[in-house]
Amino acid sequence: MNSIRQVPSRVKSRRTEASLGAERDHFDKQQLSSISKAINSTETPVKEKHARRIILGTHREKGAYTFWSYAQGFPLASSSILSWKFCHVLHKILRDGHSNVLQDCMRHHSSLVETGKLWGHLHDKYGQLAALYTSLLCTKLEFHIKHSEIPPNLEVTDEVLERTAGTDVNNVFQLTVEVFDYMDSELRLAETVIRQLNTSIAISSLTSGQCRLAPLIQVIQDCSHLYHFTVKLLFKLHACLPADTLQGHRERFHDQFRSLKNFFNKTRDMLYFKRMIQIPRLPDSPPNFLHAASLAKHVKPVVVIPDDDESEQQDEDDDDPEPLIEVSDVSTPIVQAQPQMDIFDQAFGPPNGGFDDRDLQIDSLKSEIELLRAELERVKAEAQRYITQLKSQINSLEAELEEQRMQKQRALVENEQLRMELEATHHRNVEHQSLQTTFIEAEKRAQATEQRYNKLKEKHTELVTSHAELLRKSADTVKMLSATQQTQEEVERTKQQLSFEVDRIKQEADMKLEEQKFEMEKLKRELDEKMADMMRVKATLQNSEKSSEQMNSSMTALQAEKERLMRSVSEKEAELSSLRQAAQVQQSSLQQERDRSSRELGELQGKLKEKTNQEEQMKKKLLEEQFALLQGTITEAESIIEDAVAKLDDPLHIRCTSSPDYLISRAEATLSSIDTMKKGHTAYLTNMEDAGGLLRALTQFSHLAADTIINGSATAHMAPTDHADRLTENCRGCALQSIQYLRDLKSKTSIKRADPASIRIIVQKILHLGQELRPKGMDVRQDELGDMVDKEMAATSAAIEEAVRRIDEMMNKARKDTSGVKLEVNERILFSCTDLMKAIRMLVIASTDLQKEIVEGGRGAATIKEFYARNSRWTEGLISAAKAVGWGATEMVESADKVVLHTGKYEELIVCSHEIAASTAQLVAASKVKADRNSKKLSVLQQASRKVNEMAANVVASTKTGQEHLEDKGKYTLMRLKYHTMDFSGMSLIKLRKEEMESQVKVLELENQLGNERLRLGELRKKHYDLAGVPPEQTPEGNGETSSLAHPVTMSPKPSKPALMKKPALAQKPNIPPKTLFK
Repeated sequence: MNSIRQVPSRVKSRRTEASLGAERDHFDKQQLSSISKAINSTETPVKEKHARRIILGTHREKGAYTFWSYAQGFPLASSSILSWKFCHVLHKILRDGHSNVLQDCMRHHSSLVETGKLWGHLHDKYGQLAALYTSLLCTKLEFHIKHSEIPPNLEVTDEVLERTAGTDVNNVFQLTVEVFDYMDSELRLAETVIRQLNTSIAISSLTSGQCRLAPLIQVIQDCSHLYHFTVKLLFKLHACLPADTLQGHRERFHDQFRSLKNFFNKTRDMLYFKRMIQIPRLPDSPPNFLHAASLAKHVKPVVVIPDDDESEQQDEDDDDPEPLIEVSDVSTPIVQAQPQMDIFDQAFGPPNGGFDDRDLQIDSLKSEIELLRAELERVKAEAQRYITQLKSQINSLEAELEEQRMQKQRALVENEQLRMELEATHHRNVEHQSLQTTFIEAEKRAQATEQRYNKLKEKHTELVTSHAELLRKSADTVKMLSATQQTQEEVERTKQQLSFEVDRIKQEADMKLEEQKFEMEKLKRELDEKMADMMRVKATLQNSEKSSEQMNSSMTALQAEKERLMRSVSEKEAELSSLRQAAQVQQSSLQQERDRSSRELGELQGKLKEKTNQEEQMKKKLLEEQFALLQGTITEAESIIEDAVAKLDDPLHIRCTSSPDYLISRAEATLSSIDTMKKGHTAYLTNMEDAGGLLRALTQFSHLAADTIINGSATAHMAPTDHADRLTENCRGCALQSIQYLRDLKSKTSIKRADPASIRIIVQKILHLGQELRPKGMDVRQDELGDMVDKEMAATSAAIEEAVRRIDEMMNKARKDTSGVKLEVNERILFSCTDLMKAIRMLVIASTDLQKEIVEGGRGAATIKEFYARNSRWTEGLISAAKAVGWGATEMVESADKVVLHTGKYEELIVCSHEIAASTAQLVAASKVKADRNSKKLSVLQQASRKVNEMAANVVASTKTGQEHLEDKGKYTLMRLKYHTMDFSGMSLIKLRKEEMESQVKVLELENQLGNERLRLGELRKKHYDLAGVPPEQTPEGNGETSSLAHPVTMSPKPSKPALMKKPALAQKPNIPPKTLFK
């Protein structure tokens, strides 16, 4: 009775589930139809109604699961048009779909990237567009996932944008860069589409052109919001950071502004967009971010999409159009309330007795009206946008409301039907209570059948278990046979035969098992059919008394069928027993095969032991050969090092020299070879069968150690006595320790305790001595050379500027303190010094420009610092020359100051001029080393060098002329003094002889002083070369010019000789007239 009373509730739940399933099927069919019509390979634009249905579907199921389940089946890799339209629909869904669409689309980000890469490698117009579109969609997904406060349609208020940017200037800076990248992706797609199409009206009205132009509507909507975001963020950045830091941001914004304005102007002129979208107009010039007040003039561009009645454009093949609620246009009273002209003034004209400032008030009111009109337009556009949003929300809500109403109506109808069925069932239950006993008997019989089925199932399980045990035994046999497969071909053939028999047995067992499973499935299906027949019999008995007679007959048939099933079960049991016997027979045969395999395995193990003994003998022989080879290599290494030590005492080797830099490089290579040799030694001790690594390391070490010893001795020939003795002693110690280490390796008893640590210590001492012998100018780190070049050039320019300023001060002071000939001489000298400084300044500028050209042309993919470090010698030459020019300018100012104040000598000023000319010549020579011969900047530098030489000559000439003028002033006094001094008329012969001897003594003293000064000058120049990084042997001998001026510059890595000032001419012995005898 309880089961009969519960029938209506079960029927109700089934019908409710059936109705919901039908609605879901209808929804899936509708979505599939819209998706297939919107996304296809036809070159036509996506219809708005299909896209709208897909968007409404996302709002209904609160996600894009259905869309992606169908979209994954599209062959996007086979059709570029299909990929293009798929991206267009996905863009629409992201903008207008449910908020959960973003997360659903992000799960398929990788497939979008792969599709874009595929079409990016193909030369297809739509393929190129599809690649750019997928890149845009990926950028859009990444941006909105990172900034979840900003929805994919980008419609947010300024407060939300401020909250997203935050107060940290780094976050604002990063957000601005991301918005720039977002805008670049949008504009790149738009420019490519417009470039592929002819922008004429005819092309834009064709379906092929509209297929390309349709996605630009969403691009225009995105770009308008991104432009507003960029302006707001840039004004905020300029309020926090200096303008120079944001120069790159402003340039990038100006480029995007020009591209966006050009894009809007082109699309505004197309007929296709005129009826689809209202495109805003950008200002004529971009905002001025340097003035914060310009933010008030910024007007947010608003895109307006007109409301079209899409229901009139539906195709005839659309059987189930989506009911949409039409929303009428809201006419704002603000539009109707346009300012009108004063009717009184139109009729009678302005009054004559008005105030004088009425015209000004009218003009101000007109300007306010224009501002209010612009504000009104902006408010209208904003209101229209809000109206559009509200319309879409109303449509979605009304669709959901209509769906709920339909579900409620269907539920009421189903409730009424179920109530009626419940009443009919109740009547039938009252009428057929007598048949309940029959139902109970049928249920007992069904339970008995189920028990028999369970017993049969247990027997089937036992059969499966026995079969699994047979399979495991077969697997064990296969493993045992596989162990002997590698030893003998006869065992392989036996294994193959055995595996073939096992496979055959396995196949037979599987076939029999499959047959049994098939029979069991057949029995189960027949049992299920009989159970279904019993249920139908029950239903028939419930309907009428007549059906009970039919059920009795059915039960009789069922009993007969049950007996037939019992007979079939007994037959299957007989088959199972026969299968068990066959399995036992196969098991006994397998046991025999296993015994035979074990005997063969014993034989094979005996053979394996013999082979193992042979391998042991071969291994011992190999170890002996490896050790003999190692001893031969060590003997050869000892001879190489002993030969190097013998050269230390060779008289012919004394003439050989080497640089400390090369010695350092050899010592470092030796240290690295010691590490390699130690690793090879450890590897050899671990595995003495392989001595290859140790042999290679010993060979390399012997050659490098010998090279270090020879070059250390050669460097000692140029070093001071103390350093030379220590360096030679360390070279001998390195040789002794190396030979001792090699002898330890040569003996089996001492090979394990051999350690090259003592060799490393001595080589490190040689390395330190080489570093001490390096010139002092080489102490600068190579990664600092680039910065030092810029610093020295800047310091030189600053020194020249300071020299010009001081010369001007000296000029003003001389004009105040002196007059006459002295003032004229001072002005001429100071003017010539000023001209020289100007020429030097132009030379430094030209050298800097040429240096930049050399660096840009020669650095390639390397940085500027890496270029300077790679050309360290050339860089040090530039630094030395720049220092010399700056120092010469400072010294000239000091000398000129002393000359003007009459506390110095004119010769100091002349020497300073020569020194500056030599320093500038060194700078020119250093710049010409790596310059292109046809470079225009090189010719400019040479002209500037000639100008410096001319100005230096002018300084010398002005100095000598001034000196002569000052000497001419006291010429008369000097002549009189000379007359009295040179009057020898009153002297006797003995007195003249005495004066002559005194004069000769003074001449000899002056000649000795001149020789001493020349020796001192030579020593000073040697010390200068030592500090500048040039060995003394490379200094020029004699009194000539330096090699950097006399010889052409080569591309050698060695630094060119620094320019030296020409030595003054040797003082000659005065010409004494021959003696005349006084008569």
